[in-house]
Amino acid sequence: MTLSRRQLMSRGGVAGAGAVAIGLGLSSPESAFADNRGPSQGSTAKLFPPLRAPAGALLALPPGFSYEVVAEAGVTDLQDGAGKIIGKTPDRTDGTGVFAHAKGYRLVQNHELGAGAALPVPQVLGTTYDAGVTGGGCTVVEVDRAGRRRVEWVGLSGTLNNCAGGVTPWGTWLTCEETEAKAGTISGGQTLAEDHGFVFEVFPDSPSAQVPEPIRAWGRFAHEAAVVAPNRRQVYLTEDASSRNGLLYRWTAPAGYRVHAGLAKDLDGNQGRLDALIVLAPDNSILPDLAYVTSAQIGRPFRTRWIEVPDRQAASTSVREQFADGEVTRSKKLEGAWGDRHGLYFAASFAIAASDLPPDATKHDGQIWYYNYAEQTLTLKAYFPYNPLLHSETPNWEATIGNSLDLAFDGPDNVHVSPYGSLIIAEDGNTANHLISWSDEVGAQAIARNLIVLEQSSLGGNVYAEMTGPTFTPKGSLLFANVQQPGHTFVIRGPWRRYLG
Repeated sequence: MTLSRRQLMSRGGVAGAGAVAIGLGLSSPESAFADNRGPSQGSTAKLFPPLRAPAGALLALPPGFSYEVVAEAGVTDLQDGAGKIIGKTPDRTDGTGVFAHAKGYRLVQNHELGAGAALPVPQVLGTTYDAGVTGGGCTVVEVDRAGRRRVEWVGLSGTLNNCAGGVTPWGTWLTCEETEAKAGTISGGQTLAEDHGFVFEVFPDSPSAQVPEPIRAWGRFAHEAAVVAPNRRQVYLTEDASSRNGLLYRWTAPAGYRVHAGLAKDLDGNQGRLDALIVLAPDNSILPDLAYVTSAQIGRPFRTRWIEVPDRQAASTSVREQFADGEVTRSKKLEGAWGDRHGLYFAASFAIAASDLPPDATKHDGQIWYYNYAEQTLTLKAYFPYNPLLHSETPNWEATIGNSLDLAFDGPDNVHVSPYGSLIIAEDGNTANHLISWSDEVGAQAIARNLIVLEQSSLGGNVYAEMTGPTFTPKGSLLFANVQQPGHTFVIRGPWRRYLG
């Protein structure tokens, strides 16, 4: 998501919002999907020790853990895939997928950049969707088995605001455009030649393997994340809308079709069915917004149903605007999502302003949800209660928080189901930003904190960029993650199994 949605609105606020966490029942994947065995079943998870950092460090980590910079915006070299250096690593790195390779791993990384960005993803032959745009897209970072950088090249160009996404069961990356800009729009001094607001598939193999075509059947809206269900017949999509709260969508394949590599070439814009989620209250009425559910309902499954989207290409009206309030269930800032064998987890990042939620709903600083495929129920798993102190304009919040710094969590964003059963959450909050491990056994605990100061508040408090894209290697030996601005990708090494079980 874009920086400073709240950081610039409330700089240097005193943190104090904790998180209420209960049994997530998280899974333990060794492949794209897990068995959904919670860590309480045979897990040996332990509490991480407090985070520490020597002077000049970029991340605070638990003792015994270390990091190395894998990519740095404007510093590390970027290639065209044929060995020619064409520039430097683009900035604003966001959602990331990691894929095993014969020589190590390949990280497919989103770059949340608009048209005319200063450090864009350059256009490379065979990777470009919109020839009129230089902005967002994806790069692929190749690393060895220890996570050390080898080379980086362009996987997708000519797209905009590539935010989150998701991995596929067949080993590719789905990148999502968080925009609804249409062809003919002038943005950043560039004129768009194509409509935007789609999902694209990126292959970690080479630039020549790319299919830079949108998956139009999945709709055109402010996409955030995508999860392919194990049956390969349904895909779930979150929406991070800038105006009017967004929706959770489900696309169902046409009869006899299962999604697979290169599906953008198979499907036209009207194939299959795109639906929006409806959550039912206990009296069978429609819950108009997820903000009505609070910590009192943690663990309570809500029944759901789905309603078809009239015009998924949003020819004249945004998809979410095609439904009246009360006809569907909305939410502010539907963000990252990640699936296991039985369902998907997704984050609602916050709802704090009057425009964020209905007048009689409750403000919050984040929710973690789980949708069960078979039962078609939605359950609140964890809740970040709203704390007005977190949004005050008190300077020197770091000194005020003191030893509570790594307990003050808000703004959950990207999520990742780790091989150990915990959910790894990247924080885009109002003060410090962390990577958080979340399980039913030990709740929330900080496993990394960003120490890179983005800007200095006029009030005297530091402002830090969000953390993004946490992704473990398949067997859990390495954790990759990003600080979105100025743009760093890290590999974090350490005794993960000792603490995560």
